[in-house]
Amino acid sequence: MWRRRSSLSLTLHQSLCSSTSSKLPNSQLRSSSSSSSSSSAPNSLDLGFPKPDVAPPFSSSSVNISSLASTTRHYARCYWQLSKARLSMLVVATSGTGFVLGSGSAIDFPGLCWTCAGTMMVAASASSLNQVFEIKNDAKMKRTRLRPLPSERISIPHAVTWASTVGLAGTALLASKANMLAAGLAASNLILYAFVYTPMKQIHPVNTWVGAVVGAIPPLLGWAAASGQVSLSGMILPAALYFWQIPHFMALAYMCRDDYAAGGFKMYSLADASGQRTALVALRNSLYLIPLGYLAYDWGVTSGWFCLESSVLTLAISAAAYSFYRDRTTQKARRMFHASLLYLPVFMTGLLVHRLPDNEQRIKEDNSVEISSFLETKDEECENFNENEVMRSRVRKPARAPVAYASVAPFPFLPAPFTIP
Repeated sequence: MWRRRSSLSLTLHQSLCSSTSSKLPNSQLRSSSSSSSSSSAPNSLDLGFPKPDVAPPFSSSSVNISSLASTTRHYARCYWQLSKARLSMLVVATSGTGFVLGSGSAIDFPGLCWTCAGTMMVAASASSLNQVFEIKNDAKMKRTRLRPLPSERISIPHAVTWASTVGLAGTALLASKANMLAAGLAASNLILYAFVYTPMKQIHPVNTWVGAVVGAIPPLLGWAAASGQVSLSGMILPAALYFWQIPHFMALAYMCRDDYAAGGFKMYSLADASGQRTALVALRNSLYLIPLGYLAYDWGVTSGWFCLESSVLTLAISAAAYSFYRDRTTQKARRMFHASLLYLPVFMTGLLVHRLPDNEQRIKEDNSVEISSFLETKDEECENFNENEVMRSRVRKPARAPVAYASVAPFPFLPAPFTIP
C-alpha cells in the first residue's frame, strides 16, 4: 500500500515538472541546464570522473613565474656561497679604505663606487675558482661539505663560467673607470689567490704567508685607483693587513686542526703538536703592528691621535696573543681570533677618522722642505763667509799713507784724499 502511494506521488511530481518546463522559455531552459551541469561538475570529481577540459585563467603563467622565482633563488644562493660574499665584502671594505686614504681632500665618490664594485667582482671570481679547485677537499671537511659544488647544487662548468665572467668584468670595470694600475693589481691578485695560494695549501705551510700577501693587495689597489700611483704613504694599511692576517689565521688553523687535516691541507699548526710555535708566530706578528701608528703619523697620513689609539689597540691584540702563547688551548685561540676580528675594523675606522687631507700633507711637506732649504742656504752662507775670510787673510793689501785716512778740513763729510801708491 505504501509503495503504491510513493509511486503515485512520484508520477504526479514528474508530470508537474514536465508541465512547468514546457511553459518556460528556451533561454531559461538553457540557463538551468548549464547551471545543473556546472553543479554536477564537482560531483563528477567526487565520483572519480575525469576533470573537465576547462582550465582556470592564467594557470600556466603563474606556474612559470613560480618556477622562475625558485630557480632565481637557487642560483642566487649558489652564487652567494661561491663568492664567499662576507669575505669578499671585507676585501671591498679594505679597498674602499685605501681609496679614501689616497684621495686627499677631495673624494671621488663615483670612482669609489666603481672601485668597490670592480673589487667585489674580482674577489668573487677568485673565491669561486678557489672552490672549483678544492671541491674534493671541501667534501671531506665538516664546515665546507655543504657548499654548492660538494653538495652538487651546481655543476663545475657552471661555476667556472660564473667565475670567469665575473673576473673579466671586474677587471674591465677597474680598467675603464679607475686606471690600468688598479686593474693590473686586481688581475695579479686573482691569479695569485686562485693559481698560487690555492694549490699551495695542499703542498706547504708557507701558504699562510702567501695568503697574507693576497690580503694586503686590495687596500693598495684602492690607493692606486684614487691617486694613480703607489707611494710609501699608501703602504700603511697593506702592512697592517699583512701582519694582522698571521695571528688571525694561526688562531683559526689551531681551532680547526682536525678539519684541516681531514681536508688534506698543509697548515702550520698541523706540524706543531704542542702549538708553541704557532702561538709564537702569532705573537711576533702582533708586535709588528705596533710601529704602524707612529709611521702613519710621521709620514703625514694621520694625526697624532691615531698614533696613540693604534698603539693601545695593538697592545690589546698582542695581549690576547701572549695569553694564547702561555696557555695554548682552543679557548685562548678563539679569544685571540675574536680580538683579531675586532682589530681590523677599529684600525681602519681610526685611519679614516684621523686622516689628514692632501692639502695638510702638502703644507707639512712644504714646511719641511722650506726648513731644510733654509738650513742649506745658511750652511752655504757660512761656508762662503769662511772662504772669504781665508782669502782676505791670504791677500795682503799695500799700506796707505797716514794722510789718506784724514779728511779735508773744514769739510769732514768729504771722502779721504786719493793717493797714488
